[in-house]
Amino acid sequence: MTPDQLVTQFCAEWIEPDPAKIAEYFAEDAVYHNIPMEPVTGRDAIREFIAGFTAAFGGIDFRVHRQVTDGGQSPNAEESSGVVMNERIDVFTLNGTVVELPVVGVFEITGGKITTWRDYFDMAPIQAAAGGG
Repeated sequence: MTPDQLVTQFCAEWIEPDPAKIAEYFAEDAVYHNIPMEPVTGRDAIREFIAGFTAAFGGIDFRVHRQVTDGGQSPNAEESSGVVMNERIDVFTLNGTVVELPVVGVFEITGGKITTWRDYFDMAPIQAAAGGG
């Protein structure tokens, strides 16, 4: 699977999330960083974060508008490395309010696993839905 295919499949997993399955996309020492928050390091910690996140929000529809890839496109997963960036709208429900959150995601792939995932977004839509303004 190429890095582009891996990220496309990964994003599709979130509509009906299984935190253990989603965590398997990550390298053991991966870093997941929602830029407005503190980074989460390590596959186990990422799995726990995802479990808490999906317990609060349920499934998330990652509506990818554009996705670009830089780097190797080897179909051999062990050799698959590169950077994938996508522009998307993450759609989820919080406190009965549908939130459409514009996001830019940056995924670094090494050996067919996500080693770093950074999401850039504005917290204001989430805070508004949570009743924080």
